[in-house]
Order: sequence, then structure tokens, then C-alpha cells
Amino acid sequence: MTKKYLEIVDPIHDFIRIYESEIKIIDTPIFQRLRRIRQLAGAHLVYPGAQHSRFEHSLGVTHVAGQAALVLKDKEFLNSDDVANLRMGGLLHDLGHGPFSHLFEEVLQKRKKTSHEEIGKKIILQTEIGDLLSKSGFDKKFLADLAFGNSKHQFMNEIISGGLSADMMDYLPRDGYFTGTEHAKIDFKRIIQSLDVHEKKLSLDKSALYSFESMMISRYQMFKAVYYHKTVRSAEVMLLESMSLADNELDLTSTDLDNYIKLTDEFVISKLISLPEKSSDLRRARQLAKDYQERRLLKCVFEKILARHDLIGKIKTLDVKKQISKKSKVDESEIFIDVSMTPSIPLTPSKKESESIILTSKKNTLSKEAYELPISEIPLVSAISGFMNILRVYTAQKNRKKVEIAAQIILGENKL
Repeated sequence: MTKKYLEIVDPIHDFIRIYESEIKIIDTPIFQRLRRIRQLAGAHLVYPGAQHSRFEHSLGVTHVAGQAALVLKDKEFLNSDDVANLRMGGLLHDLGHGPFSHLFEEVLQKRKKTSHEEIGKKIILQTEIGDLLSKSGFDKKFLADLAFGNSKHQFMNEIISGGLSADMMDYLPRDGYFTGTEHAKIDFKRIIQSLDVHEKKLSLDKSALYSFESMMISRYQMFKAVYYHKTVRSAEVMLLESMSLADNELDLTSTDLDNYIKLTDEFVISKLISLPEKSSDLRRARQLAKDYQERRLLKCVFEKILARHDLIGKIKTLDVKKQISKKSKVDESEIFIDVSMTPSIPLTPSKKESESIILTSKKNTLSKEAYELPISEIPLVSAISGFMNILRVYTAQKNRKKVEIAAQIILGENKL
């Protein structure tokens, strides 16, 4: 009898079991492409071990989603088909990512007003991925919704994305492991075992509340220490500018799927450093890409953490750049304003701010009670809730002092 699954050794989950229908998806060139897209874009230039990719993260999310689904199946909220769908949804959830992961999304949003989720749906519905899903007995339209948090089953969406998601329960420990940071050691196994459902929403046994608290704080610390590290963002600002300047020449943000699925980190870098020097924009794009590749990074000369989400949204970066350029007498093209912004608590699958968590507890052997706990009543989580907003100014080493002085005058104490 032929074995119907593979056991894959993984540093985070020890062993990840992958079943026959999932292997067929994984073996496609479209999915294998995820091996060549780093999970953390430019973070490897600060944390050399951060070489892991969207490929192994997707396998990890499959595993965690499957574990969560089995817990809810034991509690009779799901059946075997639901478990298979949740595993497959986890496997597919990052299929639409472009090169440099979320970094490329910033270019996509700016130039094409689309996202990796929208492109992921197209890949599922319009390529061989969808054909293989259908042949294996899956509903590809349902999976195109489930993988990106849009199915009609709210608690199933929440297993894939949100504050108790398989996505976060893989990327936090995985990113922590490969960067070598200590911030992301979370008790995700305890959280998985404590999952429940109340009124069609994902809930958590109240005994695991401290594990949820710890996970939220770990996420916050990872954003500060890794994802929004000033030198990591320096590298990413250079790539963003290079890709934006070169987009008309290379058509990087084309949403034609045949072109899109060719895009990987090294493919795009090789295109950027081979750009023809027929305009100042292309010369700048090429130089920025070369400097990124050789780790000649921009210097952060000003940083300000802004407490209010609405305030940072009002900052007109082009105006700020012009003012700093005029004051410092440094060309605008050599000044970079970076506004990093993310919710401190993960958004819900519908992209709204999380305001509460549903907790359950056993009343007796036959019944349980549930209540909605506002985030504001979880002291440590409440303290970090809201948005993490960081404004930074970068420039080349040669301009460092002049731009620093100008930025301090224009943006310093009480100017924002």
C-alpha cells in the first residue's frame, strides 16, 4: 500500500505531516516559487540567520491550522472535510506574495491598489492550482475565500488569520528562531488546545488567557526589534525606492499571472542591478539595488514614535522631504521619509481592529459559559493596543549631519 503522506522535519514543529492532495499543490512550480521569497525581506542584512522563506512558513501554517481544526473537531464544531479545508487554506494563504513579501505589497498597493490576497485568489481560481484542487475533491472557490479570511464561516476564517490564527502561531516562533531573538517564545500549543467556538466565533478557554497575553506582547516586541528595526527598514526603504523607480521599465507590478509568478527575490534584484542607465530614475534605481545587495545602507538620522494613528496618516511625506531638502541643501532624491505603521493587536479577518476576545469556561460537565472580554480590560495587552507608528528620516552617510540637523528642526520636539 502506497503511503498517503510525507513527514517533513521542521525546527519549529518537529515534524509536519503533509497529505497526498497537499503534496500535489506543493510540487507545482507556482508553490515552489515560495522557496525563493524570503519571509522577512531585508531582515537578513541585520539578522544573518533570517534566510527562511514563505515556503516553510506555509507548511507551518498548514500544520498549525490542522492541529487547531482537530481540536475543534474533537469538540464537534468541525468534520473531516472542514479539517482538510483548513489545512489547505493554511497551505494556500501566502500563495499570492510577491518578491520580498510584505515589502513588495507596499509597491503593489501604491501603484496598482491591489494586494497579495487578491492575487492569491486569482492564482487559486485561474491556474493549475485550482485544477488540482478540483481533482482532489476541493471547492476551489470556497478555498479562495477561506485562505484569505473571507469565507462565510467566521471561526474558520479566524483560524487562518487574526488574533488566534495559525498564521501568527507559526510566523512568531519561526521568525524568532531564525533571527535568534528571544522575543517570540510563545506557548502556541497551549493556545491551540484551548480553542473553542462561541456563537460562530473563535474563542479561547479562559485558563489560556495568559498565553494569549504573552503572544500579543511577543508580537509587539518582534515588530519593534525585528520587523521595524531601523536598519532593517533602511534596507527595505532602498528596495522600495528602487522598485518604484524601475516599475515603468520592468513592469514589476503587472498583475498578469504569467509574469507575476516569475517574480522572486533574486530575479527582481538581478533585474534591478542590470537596469539600463538611460534616465536619472533608472540610474538611481540601479544604484540603490546594488547598494542593497552589497549592504551599503542608508543611515537613519531621525526617528519619532507617534502614539496616534490619525496623526501619522496626515503626514505628507513629500512636503516633509521638500522642507528637509531646502533646509539641509541636500537634493530631495537623497532624502527618504519612512512611515511605518501597523496595528499593535492583529486585525480581524475582515481587517477591523480587534476590540475583544471571547473567553469560555466550563460551568459543569455538561455546559460551559462564555463572555466577551474587551482588550481594554487585559492590562498588558491594553497598554500596547492601538497602532505602532514610527516616522524615520534616512539619507546616505555623506549627508548624515546636514539632514539630521534639518530633520530635527522641522520634525523635532512638539513639531508633530
